Amino acid sequence: MSETGLIRAYSGLTKVIAPALPLWLKRRALKGKEDPSRQSERFGIASRPRPEGQLFWMHGASVGEVTMLLPLIEKVLAEYPAAHVLVTSGTTTSAELMDKRLPKRACHQYIPLDTPKAVNTFLDHWKPDAVFWAESEIWPNLLMQTKARGIPMALINARMSEKSVQGWFKRRKSAQSLFGCFDVILAGDEATANGLSWLLGKEIVSAGSLKEAAPALPVDSVALAMLEAQIGDRPVWCAASTHKGEEEIILAAHKDVRKDHSDALLILALRHPERRDDVLAMMPPENTATRSLGQGIEDKTSVYIIDTIGEMGLAYTLSDITFVCGSLVKGLMGHNPLEPARFGNAVLTGAHISSFADSYMSMIAFDAAQRILPPNMVGHAVSELFSDPAALTRRQSLALEYAQSRNAVLDFVWDKLTPVLPNEMNGASS
Repeated sequence: MSETGLIRAYSGLTKVIAPALPLWLKRRALKGKEDPSRQSERFGIASRPRPEGQLFWMHGASVGEVTMLLPLIEKVLAEYPAAHVLVTSGTTTSAELMDKRLPKRACHQYIPLDTPKAVNTFLDHWKPDAVFWAESEIWPNLLMQTKARGIPMALINARMSEKSVQGWFKRRKSAQSLFGCFDVILAGDEATANGLSWLLGKEIVSAGSLKEAAPALPVDSVALAMLEAQIGDRPVWCAASTHKGEEEIILAAHKDVRKDHSDALLILALRHPERRDDVLAMMPPENTATRSLGQGIEDKTSVYIIDTIGEMGLAYTLSDITFVCGSLVKGLMGHNPLEPARFGNAVLTGAHISSFADSYMSMIAFDAAQRILPPNMVGHAVSELFSDPAALTRRQSLALEYAQSRNAVLDFVWDKLTPVLPNEMNGASS
């Protein structure tokens, strides 16, 4: 696809600001948003050699996107036994998570800054054979230069709000030029499929969300046994991935739960672990235990804070009910309900779930999830389930059954990716 004036102007601007970027990265590092020891990766300078043979490059912005890519990574490595996978992302939390969860023959690097020099340095080193981008990150220099090298590309689980589509429509030629770099585009939901079809003037299909096909999260069996012994037979519920403004609502709900179930334990799993101290300030220390501080759960412990990366599987295994947060405060858009469902948790959520609307609506129709609209009713909903073991067991079973039914999404996506998949199952990159 040809470059438009807007894309050329963007490329020129990134050249101009490139000298200031090291200072910008240094400031981000001081805030904990960059890894100083791996800063060279942001300029396209690899911190490890390129492996021999075919290389698939997959990119996701942060934790949610790279987690979504895990089943696809496993599929690629199974179908191409001599190939390797490079995963890129832009956040320290996602890098930490990938360090724990990537299988053999897969590695992580930070995505290079979108300057022509950094992009060229990156592509010269890695020479990918196929590229999969997840969701909605569009970096013009990376896209255009990858396409210019004739490397096949796919955009999977594409997600766009109506506002984003309208914004792109005002720059339609540039949008068609950039999205035209992709040989395959698969939308994650019907709304995005319709919006992209209108924007690009060609049919874009919805494959369903690849996040629905993710395997169950890993669980540390030693930590699980220790915590299960400490908890005993207490009723446990989890508030998963809480954001600023949600902890107050959840803690008030837990007070309501404990009116009827005085021994109930709340597992409070923070979306952003660096907010731990702010959250701890909201509650009495004698009733709180914190995972990162190595504190155990005692009889007097009312709230157990999980402020570590990659331990949500542990939280879900310990819980009977999960309230999926990122949904209680205006401006938030929800988190993946399939993660707790795969552990047989009864699933509750709040009003703001636009990022996972299709999943939630299907689950609610199947009676596999419940949406609590007034925030002050969260505790009542949890308490009601604890008070009715038969209803709780039924909701847990339906959630698990629904989650298992979504595994077919991966097969559908894989079939649609055929145009960008190399024919050869082995051999070196040219």
